[in-house]
Amino acid sequence: MKYLVMIYCDDTLLDALPEGEFDHMMHGCFAHADELQEQGCLLGSQQLEAPASAKTLRVRNGRAQVFDGPFAETKEYLGGFNLIEADSMDEAVRIASEFPWAQTGAIEIRPVRDMDMVRRRVGA
Repeated sequence: MKYLVMIYCDDTLLDALPEGEFDHMMHGCFAHADELQEQGCLLGSQQLEAPASAKTLRVRNGRAQVFDGPFAETKEYLGGFNLIEADSMDEAVRIASEFPWAQTGAIEIRPVRDMDMVRRRVGA
């Protein structure tokens, strides 16, 4: 089963890291990602730019509105994601726990819905 591992960042905690610690964590993160990819567990990953670079789109009553930045101001923001393959939620949590980012934010693990099943159900 596929799981989306979402990495939430807290700049206050990231900024408090000792000099060079962020780069050390990133190096370890990339090494771990390479191992997971070789094992066939990591299907894809991306980092996101800062929330200030985002646009939020809403369409209400046929009218589109675009706003600068994220929809809501929060302490933690989505900084990146990994798409993994795991046999269970427990295994997905174990894989996610090997990344260091829960120390400077949070990691959300969510099962990915089987879109092919949904397509068949709705006749698309």
